[in-house]
Amino acid sequence: METQGRIAVITGGASGIGRGMANAFAAAGMKLVLADLDDDRLAAAEQELTAAGTEVVTTRCDVSKLEEVEALAQTALDRFGKVHVLCNNAGIGLPTPTHNIKLEDWRWMIDVDLWGPIYGVKTFLPLIESHGEGGHLNSTASMAGLVSSPMMAAYNVAKHGVVALMATLERDLRVRKSVVRASVLCPGPINTNISRNSVQYRPSKAKPKADGAAEGKAGSAIQSMLESGMHPDDVGNLVLDAIQRDSFWVLTHPEMMKLVTRQFGPMLDDGTLTRA
Repeated sequence: METQGRIAVITGGASGIGRGMANAFAAAGMKLVLADLDDDRLAAAEQELTAAGTEVVTTRCDVSKLEEVEALAQTALDRFGKVHVLCNNAGIGLPTPTHNIKLEDWRWMIDVDLWGPIYGVKTFLPLIESHGEGGHLNSTASMAGLVSSPMMAAYNVAKHGVVALMATLERDLRVRKSVVRASVLCPGPINTNISRNSVQYRPSKAKPKADGAAEGKAGSAIQSMLESGMHPDDVGNLVLDAIQRDSFWVLTHPEMMKLVTRQFGPMLDDGTLTRA
């Protein structure tokens, strides 16, 4: 796909992986619409990218609300007239043992991590198809969309859903010979502040009376792992490459696929299923 002069919308675009995508897309000559909940980081991103010569507009958007995703689309149309690329990247996640997850937290994480991409696809796909110039929809899932780790039930459920959403969309687009393509990003450890940001934006009604020792220990371990992870700019370049080459799977740590094999291996080894 040609990138020069094309318009990309990125949710969660003010920091982390989203900002890495913005940097990669800007270097490839794209015009940007960045959405986030952090006004200060949005302003900083807009200033830095504009100073580097990129046309960019920023707007606040809560992807868990359809009307705000629709407003984001309108912002893009008002500024640039069309959209070629959508990256459903905004996401949150907090570790909690499955039996302790509050229903409010279930709803919050599913609303952001799964309904956000659903709203994005529903809203932006018709816009991208309408101009006939081709385009691409990418959603950020996680290795948690392929492997179910402990302490992350709501996050795992949402990210498995994102993988299923994008895999089905990719097949549907090809069946009807659409000029639009789809991909899914399944990152491993990336140096972002997703854990800290999730705490910051957690709805007040969902906060527990006291964080348990298990949650606190798991949260610290996850943040430490992330801080030693891949740089977001490298992830952005991988997504850009997938868009340009029409690749569906975007894996930052392909060596982690052995965990997928390890998880599903018992399905074949316990004698209840027949090998193909």
